[in-house]
Amino acid sequence: MIQVSKLLPQGQGLAPVLLKRATTIELDWDVRQKSRFAATDSAGRELGIFLPRGTLVRGGDVLVAEDGSMVRVIAAPQPVLVITHCQHHGTPFDLTRAAYHLGNRHVPIELQPDHLKIEPDHVLADMLRAMHLIVNEQNLPFEPEGGAYAAGHGGGHHHGGHGHSHDHDHEHGHAHDHGHDHGHAHTEVPAAAATPPARGRTVSIPVVAQGHVHGPNCNHDH
Repeated sequence: MIQVSKLLPQGQGLAPVLLKRATTIELDWDVRQKSRFAATDSAGRELGIFLPRGTLVRGGDVLVAEDGSMVRVIAAPQPVLVITHCQHHGTPFDLTRAAYHLGNRHVPIELQPDHLKIEPDHVLADMLRAMHLIVNEQNLPFEPEGGAYAAGHGGGHHHGGHGHSHDHDHEHGHAHDHGHDHGHAHTEVPAAAATPPARGRTVSIPVVAQGHVHGPNCNHDH
C-alpha cells in the first residue's frame, strides 16, 4: 500500500501537463469528509490516505503519494436531493428560507445560486415540499459547504480585515487679558465656555467675587 499524506487544493501550482499524467480516484462525500481512508486509483494501486485531522477532500484536489506520484480526486456521483423554488408559486428567496431551516438542523448543504443539494432524507423532503419547494432525487457529485472554521479548504473564504485607527487631538488655547481702569470697579461674570472641557483634563476657571446685599432675613454675621 502506498501512503499519501499531502494534499494540494485544486492542484494549485501544478502545470496542466502534470495533472494530465496523474492517476485518478473517484470518491463520494462520505469518504471525502474523512482524513484517513483507503482507496484504489485508476492504475489499480492501493492507497492509504493519512491527512491532517479535519481535512476535507474536494473534487479537483490532488493527492501526493510518498513516491512523488500524484492522484487527482474526482467527486463521484451519488444520490442527492436537488431543491429548487417553484417558478409559478414561489420566489428565489424560498431557497434562502430552506437553507436557514436546514442549517438549523445541521444538515450538510451544497449551495448553488439556483438550487440546493442535500443527502436523501424523506422527512426533510416532506418539510421542503410543504414549504412549496420542488424536491427531486438525482445522482450527482455532492460538495456541501464547509464550516466557517473548518480545517483545510472546506469551502470557506477568509478575508483579512484591515483596521484603521485615526486619532486626532487638536487643542487651541487663546488667552486675552485686557486691563481697564476708569476710576470705578466693575464686577463681571466670566462667559460660559462655548465647548465643554474634554473629559480627564483639568481646567482652571477664574472665580470673581460677586456683590452681596444683606436683607432682613439674612442669617449669618460678618
